[in-house]
Amino acid sequence: MSQAVHHKKLLPKGAYALASMQLFSTIGFAVLWSTLVLYLTQSLKLNDATATGIVATFSAFNYGLHLLGGYFGGRLLSYRKLFVFGVLLQVVGCLTIAYQTQLHLYWGLALFLAGSGLNVTCINMMLTQLFAPEDKRREGAFLLNYSSMNLGFILGFVVAGHYQLTQDFHSLFNFAGYGSAIAIVLALLNWQKLKDRTTPFANLSYKKQFKRSIWAIAIIIALIICLEWLVEHANFSNNLVALIGFIMLIVMIVLALRQPTAVERNKILAYIILAVAGLSFFVIYQMLPMSLTLFAARNVDLHFLGHTIAPQWIQNINAGVIIIGGPLLAVLFKKLREKGMMISIPLQFSVALILTGVGVALLPLGIGMAQQGIVSFHWIIVTYVLQSLGELLLNPIGYAMIGQLAPARLQGIMMGTWMMVNGVAATIVHFLSNYTLGDITSIEPIVTNPVYSYVFNLLGWTAVGFGILLFIVSPWLKHLIGEAKAA
Repeated sequence: MSQAVHHKKLLPKGAYALASMQLFSTIGFAVLWSTLVLYLTQSLKLNDATATGIVATFSAFNYGLHLLGGYFGGRLLSYRKLFVFGVLLQVVGCLTIAYQTQLHLYWGLALFLAGSGLNVTCINMMLTQLFAPEDKRREGAFLLNYSSMNLGFILGFVVAGHYQLTQDFHSLFNFAGYGSAIAIVLALLNWQKLKDRTTPFANLSYKKQFKRSIWAIAIIIALIICLEWLVEHANFSNNLVALIGFIMLIVMIVLALRQPTAVERNKILAYIILAVAGLSFFVIYQMLPMSLTLFAARNVDLHFLGHTIAPQWIQNINAGVIIIGGPLLAVLFKKLREKGMMISIPLQFSVALILTGVGVALLPLGIGMAQQGIVSFHWIIVTYVLQSLGELLLNPIGYAMIGQLAPARLQGIMMGTWMMVNGVAATIVHFLSNYTLGDITSIEPIVTNPVYSYVFNLLGWTAVGFGILLFIVSPWLKHLIGEAKAA
């Protein structure tokens, strides 16, 4: 009896395999996420508007394509096959960018986006299918997975900072490609643990599976060609992502209203409200590879404790908080539930938005105390710590809530839609950057600090406002979700 209980508390073996795969598949994205805007402005000598436009397009399609991955996975290809194929495209994409020309940049980003956009949903769905809907171990598994992802971020950030300080971008992108390839090896070694369970693809005959796989590969090749054009025409692409995001909002509302039962309808409506509220968090999150990276590189004193800090290394604050805080949060939630206390999803989202908003809203204070326009590094530390705590309460919990709120037949599309919110947020950051920085040609801190202060105040207090509003309506949202009242 005690052995059975102990076994129940452990995570399925596939969960640990997926966590290790998540770590290495993240390396390539970590390098591009932290370095792309610096590579474009320092190596390819693009202006800020063009560079942030490309980075916004990269972020938007990386997350927006998760919606397509949610549809492909389990229908046209198994989750595990799509994951391996996707990581392979990431590897080739990074090795292509290493040639350091604009043409190679466009094709490399197209290959990478096709891979990362399709496979991230797969790894989350492979994890989701290991648990029954009522199994609370799912939350701990997603927190473990999220911590592993951030280990991959730390590795990518550390190496990216080293090569960026020496301007050796060729070696950096080669490292990103070869590091990501380890995830393919891990997937093949754990192949049987990762098989699809009760997906439409798994129930097909081998002949039909083969036909669907051929169609999937053909579509992905066409997608890569389209992505190359879209990356090259970044302004058009960002407008397109914003439009698709609005269309998906309408689609989700229609899906909710068409559900056969009131319980399913209410859960999807709650999901929509939480996703819209979460947009204010993701806008701030998407500032990290764009506005905040340029701000840190140009307007912040990057000397700390006698060392010169590469802009990419700052993001290790975020990853470190996630790695340490993820397991601690899982243990805390487990103990609270054992005592009969329920920490609701709306409450977690509310606290996350307030922490994140306050973190960004503090930066204008640091700007006001700047010496000759250069802001103290301590303000960046506080901002990143608060943003990371907010992320810990919102992002992995957002993934885990799909299994709780989504009917089985809609889990893929709802997971993809949740991730697409991140893509829409990237376009908002780009539009806002162009609006505020568009007429400024100087990069001198004295000139740009007032603009950054305006943007940070606007986004920070907007997030705080959404957090307070979410806290006020959380009892109603708990009713929609069907969560028990906190003891």
